[in-house]
Amino acid sequence: MTTEAVTLDTLLTGRAVPFSRPGTLSAIVKEPVTGALQVTVRGLDSDEQGDLRVHGGVEKAIHHYPLDHYEAWAEELGNHALLASPGAFGENFSTRGWTEQTVCLGDRIQAGTALLEVSQGRMPCWKLSDRFGVRDMALRVQQSGRTGWYYRVLEPGVVQAGQTLQVQARPHPQWPLARLSGVLFSQDVDLQVLCECLALPLASSWRRTLERRLEKRQVEDWAPRLAGPAG
Repeated sequence: MTTEAVTLDTLLTGRAVPFSRPGTLSAIVKEPVTGALQVTVRGLDSDEQGDLRVHGGVEKAIHHYPLDHYEAWAEELGNHALLASPGAFGENFSTRGWTEQTVCLGDRIQAGTALLEVSQGRMPCWKLSDRFGVRDMALRVQQSGRTGWYYRVLEPGVVQAGQTLQVQARPHPQWPLARLSGVLFSQDVDLQVLCECLALPLASSWRRTLERRLEKRQVEDWAPRLAGPAG
């Protein structure tokens, strides 16, 4: 069982701007916000995404990344400038106390006056590698399980840094995000486990991925997501 409540230490938003490769945009650079923000089904007011095909939308309205992981990344990457403050991973919510080991799929979270639901873990992409200047950073995030997660917004409202994030309901306590990501990022095709996952309220992208894996009896190619377009 996760700690039932944590403090929203930092609330962050960003604007979509030209990114590292020709023709690409990203809002992965987030800055802290001190005042209250409206929360809509599309996410935080003033927050943007660079490519709505794969980022943002109702299933990825808000990104949460534990500050708890920064120490492990600093040990792995050294004194990296991005790790000096929250926002390195493009997160909207930064907290201590919750991780993928303790947060479960479908958890309902009261955040200010908004009600959120944990919709999926993050599937890291090449933009993390370019942001950190580490060629295989996206793969490292995937393999470490330190991915962070997304919320869908069940009830719009207002949220502000310093408020409490409170677990209101946990319908799937047997499915912490670490377990679910372990299935998604495994090279093994376990048909029984895939069927168990498909019985969960998965985000549409995760459902399509696992349905194709079940149908084809093989794991999909991760290279396009991890390597991205040619520079």
